[in-house]
Amino acid sequence: MSPNGSDRSSRRPVRRKLLQALAAGLVLATATGCTSKDFPRLGMPTPVTEEAPRILSLWQGSWAAALATGVLVWGLIIWAVIFHRRSRTKIEVPAQTRYNMPIEALYTVVPIIIVSVLFYFTARDENALLKTSKKPDHVVNVVGYQWSWGFNYMENVDGSTATPKRAAKEISAIPQRMLSAVPKGAEGVYEAGTPGERNPQTGNPGPTLWLPKGESVQFILTSRDVIHSFWVVPFLMKMDVIPGHTNRFEVTPNREGTFKGKCAELCGVDHSRMLFNVKVVSPERYQQHLKELAKKGQTGYIPAGIEQTDAAKNAETRTS
Repeated sequence: MSPNGSDRSSRRPVRRKLLQALAAGLVLATATGCTSKDFPRLGMPTPVTEEAPRILSLWQGSWAAALATGVLVWGLIIWAVIFHRRSRTKIEVPAQTRYNMPIEALYTVVPIIIVSVLFYFTARDENALLKTSKKPDHVVNVVGYQWSWGFNYMENVDGSTATPKRAAKEISAIPQRMLSAVPKGAEGVYEAGTPGERNPQTGNPGPTLWLPKGESVQFILTSRDVIHSFWVVPFLMKMDVIPGHTNRFEVTPNREGTFKGKCAELCGVDHSRMLFNVKVVSPERYQQHLKELAKKGQTGYIPAGIEQTDAAKNAETRTS
């Protein structure tokens, strides 16, 4: 067999593998179940709060930057492979370039610029997302514990500002600066979840947190044992629930429905059972639900968590 024939036969398996790889990539791209409306979100669920589009925009921008960088790098690699491949007729070593200061400056400065731009947009959006108002429409204390969630609705359900006469000891671990957002006369109602609960409408496991559509809700996150993470999937945001350190953030739901939530921090053997649901309803239905909890005798609060550590108290003193 001629050398040329041998070369052609050796190339066929490579071409066949390349075609197989392209076919597999096409199958993966088309078998994800994404529609033309889903694709621009790049795997993110549909946002259901007024704040979530900011997170989606940051996600899309990061992907665009990564794609542009990837195209540039792969383009340079392919260009070098094609135009600087070894010649079949010449065997000498090509000229070597060393200590090229412009190139070295380029691959030092460009990554710094890329990281700085990503840092700027991340810091800008993080500051906006963590901003809380002094008087939100509603305050909910989310309590994480092994292996479920409890929800203290810090609301004035009975309409009287004379009750309660004193602050409940169950929420004494929450800093006073955060309790200042709670409405006057909030005696509260609660929901104490268990892993075996299921949402009656969807059948999804875990307790259900009710929220009103179109009204701001401030979450105060506390833990009674270990570190958990409060994640409502279509909120596009999650935050750690840390014993001895209270976190909070604020959202305004803008779409009714029942959505899934889960613990996003490996918190122990039954971490996978720490699921919950979030049901967004009209403000009128939300108020009705609070009264239903009161009629069941679920008034007051469940214990919020561990008292703040000295480090957390000192940090608050410095930033106040």
